[in-house]
Amino acid sequence: MTFLLSVAAIWAVACVTPGPNTLLVMRYALTAQRRVAVVAAMGTITGTFCWGLAGWLGINVLFQAAPFAYLALKIIGGLYLVWLGLKIFLDVRKSGQVADLTAPRIEVPLKTAYRMGLDTNLANPKSALFVASLFAATMPAGTPFLYGVAAIAVMVTVSSIYYTFLVGLITHRTVAAAYLRAKKKIDIGVALVFVGFGTRLLLSQR
Repeated sequence: MTFLLSVAAIWAVACVTPGPNTLLVMRYALTAQRRVAVVAAMGTITGTFCWGLAGWLGINVLFQAAPFAYLALKIIGGLYLVWLGLKIFLDVRKSGQVADLTAPRIEVPLKTAYRMGLDTNLANPKSALFVASLFAATMPAGTPFLYGVAAIAVMVTVSSIYYTFLVGLITHRTVAAAYLRAKKKIDIGVALVFVGFGTRLLLSQR
């Protein structure tokens, strides 16, 4: 039980730390139908499952044995995040108008929303290192097989609770109205964060 509580606590902190995953879901929640944000969150949670599985299987060992694998993933992920940030910035420039609650929501295919959530999560290989560190810190050698399964289940559950709360909060009328009053500035901020994350990933030594 202590082991699972440790995993839950560490992953909860990771979830609430602002990053590309949260910002993507927030943006969909405020500009598209709620189901689009929910599906994007499902894509992100799928990414969490993938990184959890990879961490459990020891992806850190793979990166150490084949450094080029990490380098390639880092470059691809960094470029993707930079591209995503620039795309958001261009969308802001094209809109050129103040949104309101009565304005029609943008149309986003659910398949696209899911892929965006999954890709944004998987684009950051540092997530793999974080998860690998989490498992190393909480699961000593010889830990029973089911402990790994339970840890991944806890990560997915914590992520699901977080994104459920986030989408519910952001789609609240009062919160949405406050966002729309500052939509352009917030979207530019989101774009800068994505570009910043991607650039830092590309330039990082580790």
